[in-house]
Amino acid sequence: MSLCVERGELVSIIGPSGCGKSTFLRCLNFLEIPDSGVLRIEDVEITKQTGHGWNRAQERRAHALRAHVGMVFQSFNLFAHRTVLDNVMMAPRSVKGLSQPEIEPLARALLAKVGLEGMADRYPSTLSGGQQQRAAIARALAMKPAVMLYDEPTSALDPELAEEVLQVMRRLDDEGMTQIVVTHDMRFARAASDRVLYVEAGHIVESGDPDVLFADPQDPRTRRFLRTLL
Repeated sequence: MSLCVERGELVSIIGPSGCGKSTFLRCLNFLEIPDSGVLRIEDVEITKQTGHGWNRAQERRAHALRAHVGMVFQSFNLFAHRTVLDNVMMAPRSVKGLSQPEIEPLARALLAKVGLEGMADRYPSTLSGGQQQRAAIARALAMKPAVMLYDEPTSALDPELAEEVLQVMRRLDDEGMTQIVVTHDMRFARAASDRVLYVEAGHIVESGDPDVLFADPQDPRTRRFLRTLL
């Protein structure tokens, strides 16, 4: 898979379950170590050669790269024993060494940005699924990433709660945030994306403007997939 994402672009990756979408996404911040290839985000470039192991120098560069990348998971992955505010502040304190007085105003502003300004002192278990996912987005944004990655961010939510999350993602797109989204929500992929990629069996089959790809897909595999869902 070879892909170049421009700054400020929102790219949606669609395709059948098990085709490699989530694995590819996790390779972008080295939660999965690719067998081989080159990845560059901002000014950090990492090369993995076939047959070569993963060494400490590469892991240090991966750690530097992750500082530029926010990740939002399907299952939220909030720390249940921490308040929403603590969840948002944790990474800047641990990774960047910021003090609570330095990071708390930003954390509260981010919670307001995602519509959770009155819930800073609550625990994740007291929030709805949509609220938990919005808290997870605020947590990722607290590191001031250059790129946001989303792995099926709305698949565990009912349509109303999913719309809450999608609205936040649309606002980030309007603000120029670079976003890569693995999704089965074809409505969102078509309405919000600058570009849509159809992936099958670990390969990019087709890529293009969402209105063109959904209305007139060129590859029969893309047509078959879209007919099944739409």
